[in-house]
Amino acid sequence: MAVKEGDFIRLEYTAKTKETGDVFDTTIEEVAEEAGILAENKNYGPIPIVVSGGHVLKGLDEALVGMKEGEEKTVELTPEDAFGKRDSKLVQLVPMREFKKQKLKPYVGMAITSEGHTGIIRRISGGRVTVDFNHELAGKNLIYQVKVEKIIQDQLEKIKSMIELHYPTANLDLDKTKIDIKDGKVVIQMDEMARFDQKPYMDITFARFRIARDIWENIEGIEKVEFADVFEKKTEEATADEVIQDDEAEDVEEVVEEIVKEAKEESEVAEKLDEKMEEEKE
Repeated sequence: MAVKEGDFIRLEYTAKTKETGDVFDTTIEEVAEEAGILAENKNYGPIPIVVSGGHVLKGLDEALVGMKEGEEKTVELTPEDAFGKRDSKLVQLVPMREFKKQKLKPYVGMAITSEGHTGIIRRISGGRVTVDFNHELAGKNLIYQVKVEKIIQDQLEKIKSMIELHYPTANLDLDKTKIDIKDGKVVIQMDEMARFDQKPYMDITFARFRIARDIWENIEGIEKVEFADVFEKKTEEATADEVIQDDEAEDVEEVVEEIVKEAKEESEVAEKLDEKMEEEKE
């Protein structure tokens, strides 16, 4: 079975620049470690994507169409199919006083953000700082070594793959994520530990929107996606102090019952003695 647009797949890849051969991204942990780019918080392994879904570079997306499960391929991308050509207009001179206003001390290689765009300081000369807002891989030819690890067929697995892609977190257990599909609607109940994630609310909202969009755009018959946050009352186990208190209460109750029993018996004995004395008087 060949890969086609809209297919859900698991993709393994290693990417390097053609000019230098330096690896800048990979899904293989051993390769990342060898290249010196190992990220501690990254989950390595084949990533789930939707082919032509915009999850990878356009040129790479196009190259995946027609590949078969288990097939490997080397893909070369020109700047036009990758991160674009370098644009001289994106290299700007910023007065040093602007950094002083922000109480920043600029240095070469420092990343700064302006109007939602990230730039790198390339040079500092006198009272001016050169900031490059081009992507760091702009203008470079890239080589991707790719492998279609799996073509996902199961509907539930497709949905879970998008949760994995857009909501990567150590707190999330996909096996505990409940998914219900009925009458064109998908209801997703995330693993309860995901609710204690430290992600900003806006990031969570965007992640859920991307999950929903990829589901309804690429799974036939799905028109609506809901996320359900369910909180259930749990039966708490008694603490040690509570157990001790309960035991003490039971002991007191037993003593009281014993005292009442003894008092009752004494009363009955007293009544019999009174009756005996009355009989003797007669």
